[in-house]
Amino acid sequence: MKIGYFLSSEEYTPAELLAQARGAEQAGFEALWISDHYHPWVDAQGQSPFVWSTIGALSQVCRLPVTTAVTCPTMRIHPAVIAQAAATSAVLHEGRFVLGVGTGEALNEHIFGDAWPQTDVRLEMLEEAVEVIRELWRGEFVNHHGKHYTVEHARIYTRPDTPPPIYVSGFGPKSIELAGRIGDGYVSTMPDADMVRRFREAGGGDKPCQGGFKAAYADSADEGARIAYERWPNAGVPGELSQVLPSPRHFEQAAELVSPEQVREAFVCGRDADAHLEMIDRYAKAGFDEVYVANTGPHWQGLFDLYRHEVLPRLR
Repeated sequence: MKIGYFLSSEEYTPAELLAQARGAEQAGFEALWISDHYHPWVDAQGQSPFVWSTIGALSQVCRLPVTTAVTCPTMRIHPAVIAQAAATSAVLHEGRFVLGVGTGEALNEHIFGDAWPQTDVRLEMLEEAVEVIRELWRGEFVNHHGKHYTVEHARIYTRPDTPPPIYVSGFGPKSIELAGRIGDGYVSTMPDADMVRRFREAGGGDKPCQGGFKAAYADSADEGARIAYERWPNAGVPGELSQVLPSPRHFEQAAELVSPEQVREAFVCGRDADAHLEMIDRYAKAGFDEVYVANTGPHWQGLFDLYRHEVLPRLR
């Protein structure tokens, strides 16, 4: 299994993200995820730099493969622009780039005042967006007049020799079916074997499956849990709320109903290597090929040291 590090754009400045990328490579991580947000989930996280600027900078500080986890190419940014951004990113990273996509959240996509579509419409938009992106990556002039998107006389000139893969995120049956049907791989944040099975049966076959989890490194599990609850109380927000709430303020209100114990269950807290290995094993048993760990809080160098000296050697 490939072990990667998840760069949380919601919590860290661009300089910190670049420092983490360098540290992850030095610690022995094999790849990077990076989140794409316009807003953080809650104000306590406090950041949200433009991901495409950061991805360009990452190409100059490390050589790890990068996957967006995930970009929504349907509303906030037109798929024709995402196609250009991803093509440039793939050139900068010399082919070590994967475009991870999903249907997004109102938190990031509502900013122009457009109505937030229902799930079926969002999936329909995502499928057409992926079609537009792949058509543009062929390098010819594109004229597309679809149900949701129009592209006229557009051509992408700066392209990699091979178009980047497109991995699709999915949690419900409909989104997983779409991922299996149109994706070059699958992205999830749950160690759920049924989800992997559905993806493979829907056409995913033996395509790569990426999963990710969150950690809060600290001197003790209790301190890690405190940091997790302070920074990511939204981790305990249930159901579809994460897709429909429009602002950090609303997530903070919903998080008032979340207990510290609920957040603690969603994180690997503290500095126990066995706890990290146990979580990684859950993803391995669920059928994932790659797993990415994110740190929350200020002690990310401690997590890198833990993985360098204890976690990664035991896995290898």
